[in-house]
Amino acid sequence: MQEWKEMRDILEIQKQLLPDLVDVLKTRYTILHQIMLSELIGRRTLAASLHMTERVLRAETDLLKSQGLIEIESSGMRVSEAGSKLLEQMEPMVKVLFGLNDLGEKIRQTYGLRKVVVVPGDCESSPLTKRDLGRAGAKALLGVMNQGDTVAVTGGSTLAEVAEQLTPQAAVPMKNSWFVPARGGLGESVEFQANTIASTMAKRVGAQYRLLHVPDLLSDEAYQSLVQDRNIQEIVQAIRHCRIIMHGIGDAMEMTRRRRLDPAAVEEIRSEGAVAESFGYYFNEQGVVVHKMMTLGLRLEDIMRTETVIGIAGGRSKAKAIHAVLKFGHEDILVVDEAAAIEICREIGSE
Repeated sequence: MQEWKEMRDILEIQKQLLPDLVDVLKTRYTILHQIMLSELIGRRTLAASLHMTERVLRAETDLLKSQGLIEIESSGMRVSEAGSKLLEQMEPMVKVLFGLNDLGEKIRQTYGLRKVVVVPGDCESSPLTKRDLGRAGAKALLGVMNQGDTVAVTGGSTLAEVAEQLTPQAAVPMKNSWFVPARGGLGESVEFQANTIASTMAKRVGAQYRLLHVPDLLSDEAYQSLVQDRNIQEIVQAIRHCRIIMHGIGDAMEMTRRRRLDPAAVEEIRSEGAVAESFGYYFNEQGVVVHKMMTLGLRLEDIMRTETVIGIAGGRSKAKAIHAVLKFGHEDILVVDEAAAIEICREIGSE
């Protein structure tokens, strides 16, 4: 907190003496950051994504190249090693510069969270912001993982991005750690299923994994049959005794579509006032569970006693759903984008 204050004071002085400096700093950081997220990108594509003219962008990228921060090739631009190091050094300042720390701190204090990470941008308008959200989620996960941990993960495109951004940390050996799916599969794209994400995460950090080969939505008869299976029992016990849960947060009605629920079930969930879905549970605006699915895997009581629960989601339209899950009151770490954080803070202010 003291570092934030000192940094904020310095930036305020700069704004008064050199009012244009902060805008230039924001612009050049954004360009450099977008190139880093893209890994390799052409000038025209970058100009379109940043809503800049190619002429203006050329002048900025020429300067970044002259400083040795980017490399320009015939196939596009990439961040140099010096550029990557500078971005890392700038991260704390940028969070103050863009007001991200203030947003995160307001959410953290309101809900008593251990940590809130806010990345700039809006996932719904920029795939690169979603990649940045994945990077932040991967960093948050590795920051709490210890040797021998079991981590349960849900499905979805955001968790898939986290998996892609995970890299092994030499300081924390992972060979005795486990990744497991929090529940069965939704029948959607294979790369977004919890099984796939758990195995990808494990492979990327050198850990082990176990899979749960059952559908997410079960009939009572199927549930009773599967729950008796010894192999299923073994993996379900591993899931329910995990130390860390990492999960996405979905809009309730969107999740009914992804689950292909029949119209009667959709109407029931709608009439119950559900606005959010996570772990197979539907929450109303007050964070109260109003509907649950018949599913193997994590139960509400498991979530409540898990040591570290990490929620990750982004996009302005997800704010109401994220806010509802925060009201449920069992998150420890939240990773969101700027657009969602602004809306969540607005919701907090209107209460």
